[in-house]
Amino acid sequence: MTVRLNAVAEDLAQNFFRLYPEEAAQALSNRSPTREVPQILDAQTVYQAATIMERFPLDFSAEVILNAGGDFPQKMLSALDPLKAALILARLDPEFQEKQFSLLDPKRVRLLKSIMTYPSDSAGNLMDPQFLSFPPETSVKNALTKLRALKGKRIYDLLVVDGDGKLLGVIPLQKLAVSPANQPLGALYQAQPVSVHDMANRQEVLDLMEQFKVNTLPVVNLNQRVLGIIQQDSLVVTAQEEVSADIQTMVGASKEERALSKSTFAVRKRLPWLQINLLTAFLAAAVVGLFESTIAQFTALAVLLPVVAGQSGNTGAQALAVTMRGLTLREIRVYQWFQVLIKETQVGFINGCAVAATTSFAVFIWSQSTGLAMIIGFSMVLSMIAAGIAGVAVPMILTAMGQDPAQSSSIILTTVTDVVGFFSFLGIATLLAGSI
Repeated sequence: MTVRLNAVAEDLAQNFFRLYPEEAAQALSNRSPTREVPQILDAQTVYQAATIMERFPLDFSAEVILNAGGDFPQKMLSALDPLKAALILARLDPEFQEKQFSLLDPKRVRLLKSIMTYPSDSAGNLMDPQFLSFPPETSVKNALTKLRALKGKRIYDLLVVDGDGKLLGVIPLQKLAVSPANQPLGALYQAQPVSVHDMANRQEVLDLMEQFKVNTLPVVNLNQRVLGIIQQDSLVVTAQEEVSADIQTMVGASKEERALSKSTFAVRKRLPWLQINLLTAFLAAAVVGLFESTIAQFTALAVLLPVVAGQSGNTGAQALAVTMRGLTLREIRVYQWFQVLIKETQVGFINGCAVAATTSFAVFIWSQSTGLAMIIGFSMVLSMIAAGIAGVAVPMILTAMGQDPAQSSSIILTTVTDVVGFFSFLGIATLLAGSI
């Protein structure tokens, strides 16, 4: 009789798992410890087990896979929806991932790895796949219990998802903490939560976080299934790393180079840009060569050339730094180039006049030549205006072309400022040679 009752109970359990996978997943996800769950699922067919497991919260699924023994992880990762399997693997450490990849079919491995790889500037690449999510029927008490177990992980908001992993809402942690213990999470979130597509670029992510003032931005796919989250603090760290990398690329150093990188690596990355810089230096020298006879006639011009080049170079570097910061932090867009250009032209003109007045006075005291003082004054204004324009134009043009605006922009800018500075100074000197 006992054997027959056990058989009936087992048959009922099998029908429950087959007919009500949503309810079965909810019942199993409330079990503790999770090491019992693989044993229960292993008693089902692979298809039924995968159907139930796809309805688990991602963090619970990852815990089940991690604590399971035998070939259960391999069977589940082979049978699960590829996206679900990739999201589970992304929550596990690299060593465990590689172990599972070695056991899976190579075609399956290639598919999972392609899902787990995103372009460097995409939301998918910025997101943290190890996030915490709950079904709407979870009570506040159970959610808080689970949160307390996450020691050392910074959490601002709680994600609520349905059985398919689709985003339903976001609950701020503060709101969760003051809500009644028995209240379901489904009663706490507001409809239409802010989210971003996994292939959206970094600019869209920043725009959304700034527009809606959110600390946590869920990343979803085309089916609105949550793939991960982007948090404000991690985005700030990423932006800081990007700015520090830009500082290196502006002068022709590689983003990958570090202070203790091998000298051979540093040479390989820097030397090509130094060769390019040498070519641009010859271009500036060629401009000076056009006015060789003027310089031979008035040797004082050669003494003053570095003054003009230095001031225009500094002016261009200032405009470049401000423009680069604006583009990196998304304070400005490419379509605003004209506004930035007008502003830097005005700044270049005013600063140029002020510096020209000081320079002309100093040159007059030194040379006792009114003509030479006028020449360097006029050229200083022109070269500083041109340098300000170049400081805006170089990164804007590179951005519009879809290139990295920081990529050796300092080298390009130096060439422009030197050529314009030398040409304006020596050109005006040639025209006004009679007054020197």
